[in-house]
Amino acid sequence: MSDGVVIDKLSLTFKGGSGRPALSAVSIEAPRGAVTGLVGPDGAGKTTLLRIAAGLLLPAAGRVRVLGLDPIVDRQELRERIGYMPQKFGLYEDLTVAENLDLYADLQGVVGAARVERLERLMRMTDLAPFLDRLAGRLSGGMKQKLGLACALVKSPDFLLLDEPTVGVDPVSRRELWRIVDELVVESGIGVLVSTAYLDEAERCTQVVVLDDGEVLEQGTPSDLAASVSGRVFLLTPKVGALPRQIQGSLSGRQGVLDVTIESGRVRVVVAHGEEDLAPCAGGEGIESRSSAHPRFEDAFMAHLSTRRARLEVGEKHATRTSTGDGVAVRVRGLVKRFGDFVAVRDVSFDVREGEIFGLLGPNGAGKSTTFRMLCGLSSITAGEATVAGRDLRRSGKRARARLGYMAQKFSLYGSLNVIENLRYFGTAYGLWGRRLKTRIAESLAEFDLGPRRKDPAAQLPGGYKQRLAMAAALLHEPEILFLDEPTSGVDPIARREFWRRINAVALSGTTVVVTTHFMEEAEYCDRMLIMSRGAELALGTPAEIRESVRTIDRPDPTIEDAFVVLAELRASQQP
Repeated sequence: MSDGVVIDKLSLTFKGGSGRPALSAVSIEAPRGAVTGLVGPDGAGKTTLLRIAAGLLLPAAGRVRVLGLDPIVDRQELRERIGYMPQKFGLYEDLTVAENLDLYADLQGVVGAARVERLERLMRMTDLAPFLDRLAGRLSGGMKQKLGLACALVKSPDFLLLDEPTVGVDPVSRRELWRIVDELVVESGIGVLVSTAYLDEAERCTQVVVLDDGEVLEQGTPSDLAASVSGRVFLLTPKVGALPRQIQGSLSGRQGVLDVTIESGRVRVVVAHGEEDLAPCAGGEGIESRSSAHPRFEDAFMAHLSTRRARLEVGEKHATRTSTGDGVAVRVRGLVKRFGDFVAVRDVSFDVREGEIFGLLGPNGAGKSTTFRMLCGLSSITAGEATVAGRDLRRSGKRARARLGYMAQKFSLYGSLNVIENLRYFGTAYGLWGRRLKTRIAESLAEFDLGPRRKDPAAQLPGGYKQRLAMAAALLHEPEILFLDEPTSGVDPIARREFWRRINAVALSGTTVVVTTHFMEEAEYCDRMLIMSRGAELALGTPAEIRESVRTIDRPDPTIEDAFVVLAELRASQQP
């Protein structure tokens, strides 16, 4: 009997839902002194399982024990022994950092010297001491994440339940959270059950449970699960001048190919059987060479899930554009944004070429979102110049906005409207009417496979379908430039793969794409990128150029995430 979380044949079906079980006969064990990861697509049952373990939901059938306690019968005793961090961190945004911590300490009965000692240690662990008087709602995503974790740790729990704690925060903040978690497991011997949308985070867990449609598909150590695709993972090196994303796009969906992604300038492929599945692309597709790769958990996860999903067909649905003018879609010179005395963006300059995928990256609070909003015409420019689609944003902002599409991080959908009603609303806002609007809606329903959900309210769509609808709405008027703000935040790895296949098709048709993202592996899909820190340029170039800038003897094959962390930490060390 484990002294952590023990779940035996757990089942639950929500009333008024689709009728399909949220959990179906799920059995897992998550011991103390270890980190157990929960991974799976949207709707797999991860959050439901964690909420049952925390005593927030009552299961329909099965047995649940946490630290030997029944989460319902022994609810009060259990709450004194566990820490629970829900999605969005469970913070009171109109309270300060100190007030949030005091509130959680009051609720958990932590008083006197123990309270002072505990809060001091949490401040050291999270580096939040300089921000005690700041409202939680005004913290960056990374600081909200650390405050949410600190609130969950006020009682010094024996077990920690974390529901996607790193979604929407940058790699530096993600690494800091995992440092804290690892420290707690090693020093205090607590157990951790964590759901995550990042498969590289699952790789560092002691054991992993893969869920899909409320069922356990696999469980074991990441290395044991990765071994299931041994001999079926290959790295393809592009020829000089070939874009990795073009090779990735041509291989995606091919018979025998289970997963294709981009890794450090090469194309990583997982196949169904062996090297013979790559025979059709030998000597072609812009490929210079191929070699076997050491399998990892992500390869196994995508291979297993791909056999349970219908093959996605993504074609070039948009008319190919021809270049006009000098081939520059976005030109920025000396861009500045001030909020009172605070300078959010300082003297930033760059170009985005027509048909290019251009990435804006940076730690939370770096200024990338502010830059992005200025380029979309959603925020005024304090100083400098910005030209989008040949229009000066400071003089002809309205005419520039008519030639771009915008997909917000939270998708900006109207939850009470169904899919068709959302498309009709956004199409009208973009100036489409009558037969043209009807035609574009019909084309979008087919292109994004939204037809079966055409009458579903947007609020009830799974995350991947919300993403599809938001992208369809942004492309209805066939814009010259598409702006994407954290478009894959909060959606599962399968939806992220699908999204990037669509974006690649859009870019290959000549549409310019400007994207912000916290997923560093996604930065490899960009042709060039700007990494920002504290409002200024940190690095500008192709993925290969940025990786090369941090290559050392000790770091011979850096990833974009390695480069991001090294550059961000270097800039931070140079600032007072």
